[in-house]
Amino acid sequence: MNYQEVLKLAKDDIGPYCKACPICNGKACKNMMPGPGAKGDGTGAIRNYDKWQDILLNMDTIHANNKVDTSFELFGHKFDLPVFAGPVGAVKLHYGNKYTDQEYNDILVSACKENGILAFTGDGTDPGVVKAASKTLIKNSGIGIPTIKPWSIDIVKEKIDEVMQSDPVAIAMDIDASGLPFLKNQTPPAGFKTTDELKDVIKLTDKPFIIKGIMTVNGAKKALEAGAKGIIVSNHGGRVLDNCPATAEVLEEITKFVDKRMLVLVDGGIRTGLDVFKALALGADGVLIARPFVNVVYGAQSEGVKIYVQKLKDELIDAMSMCGADSLKDINRSMIRTS
Repeated sequence: MNYQEVLKLAKDDIGPYCKACPICNGKACKNMMPGPGAKGDGTGAIRNYDKWQDILLNMDTIHANNKVDTSFELFGHKFDLPVFAGPVGAVKLHYGNKYTDQEYNDILVSACKENGILAFTGDGTDPGVVKAASKTLIKNSGIGIPTIKPWSIDIVKEKIDEVMQSDPVAIAMDIDASGLPFLKNQTPPAGFKTTDELKDVIKLTDKPFIIKGIMTVNGAKKALEAGAKGIIVSNHGGRVLDNCPATAEVLEEITKFVDKRMLVLVDGGIRTGLDVFKALALGADGVLIARPFVNVVYGAQSEGVKIYVQKLKDELIDAMSMCGADSLKDINRSMIRTS
């Protein structure tokens, strides 16, 4: 079985919104919420994908014929690739009735661990979403990163206490979820956080804390001031603000500002190992990919995850070898061409 065959299998089971497209570019699911689409005109996800395609690789085959090493270290844990499954919560709402959050997490987290990467787990209005994630992470020795939405401080504390039982690699908050309709008018208030409020959140745990949803240098500066150990350059898959730049468009200026003072990951429209290479050349330490992992879980469960991870690895190795990079640290800006 190959990746495209897995996608064909997913089509029948993934619900009415996601189309398990051969190329996951946001066009067929445009403006579908719930589901993987976006509010407004739905072009954010499309722009995310398109801007990675605008970046080209500079081929250079005059170099030593060395074995390529794609290994990556994250907070003291070593992984086979700088690629991680992005957080997805409330899967029944967005992707149909085949799996509960517990069932989806059980497949994804364990399959990612078996194939040398880790999964970020998601959150939702149902407290059971984070409880399910915690149970799964316990089964997998904490090899994963639970992602908590920007609820009020009391609710965040409850959820951090819950996930800490699994001794996770790190904890994340997707602050970009502030733009999702279901977070509006929560009682107590949820959503936007000041730098001081984020400091209070980060103090709730001794685990490395990652803030997802940074799209400007100023945002990265605030995350650094709050004490984050990492950020994810993300616009929530292009789903929360129309006319927002693509992550590929803002990544380089953010990584230049951060200058290795904290981990920088990026998501949004990254689909292949070539895209991973481009992100690293722009200064990212690693990437998150979300929707394609949903597709492969619905299509072929753990086998689907294995096939997709191997596809990403093969593509990244090919890009590295064809551009003269023996290891991830060898990937640099000169290896890509942008307009």
